[in-house]
Amino acid sequence: MPRIDGRRPDQLRPVEIIPHVNQFAEGSCLIRCGNTQVFCTASVEDRVPPHVAEGHGWVTAEYSMLPRANRERSKRDIAKLKLSPRSAEIQRLIGRSLRAVVDMEALGERTITVDCDVLQGDGGTRTASVTGGFVALALACRKLMTRGELTKMPLKSFVAAVSAGIVGEEPLLDLCYEEDSSAQVDLNCVMDGSGRLIEIQGTGEGRPFTIEEQRRLVDLCAGGIAELQKLQRDIVGELG
Repeated sequence: MPRIDGRRPDQLRPVEIIPHVNQFAEGSCLIRCGNTQVFCTASVEDRVPPHVAEGHGWVTAEYSMLPRANRERSKRDIAKLKLSPRSAEIQRLIGRSLRAVVDMEALGERTITVDCDVLQGDGGTRTASVTGGFVALALACRKLMTRGELTKMPLKSFVAAVSAGIVGEEPLLDLCYEEDSSAQVDLNCVMDGSGRLIEIQGTGEGRPFTIEEQRRLVDLCAGGIAELQKLQRDIVGELG
């Protein structure tokens, strides 16, 4: 089955990560995955939440979509006086994914907040946020090292994420909106720099799916994530 944009089943959408797009944030980037665009910033504060152990740091994330990021205008969360359930779930995913590779003791008693604001959504906003959010986080850590505030890089590995799904009974990598909206199975996958799984979110939207199908989708994601992490390395360099 030919894809809407002519890609192969195992091919990512065109990806671009532009670093240092915010002059004030310690780390920032704009990530473009096809027509999806997410603005990511990392901000450092010299304090930690009460639950964090003494001598340790913390990494958290916030996620939102601008009112015209989608085909129709949506209300801002602030207008609804609460965070939408979808935004809350996605920002928890981003935070978990980033914390999985952070040495909190090496980070020290400081908090890094990664903000992911969707400028334009065409599928895969959560996975683009994880991938771009990591770049913003890594650039912030680099700046702290340059300032002499850190003596050791607190990031233990890279993190990137991508989606895959079954559309018309065919496994496809990196679904755009039209593919995602008609997918029988939808799966989001987060991996570290060694190809180890951090999180999988898989849903049988149109039908249940088998373990073999899940493995096929994860294999597709692994190939895409390896390409995304190469782009990340080109920007932030090696972590060691």
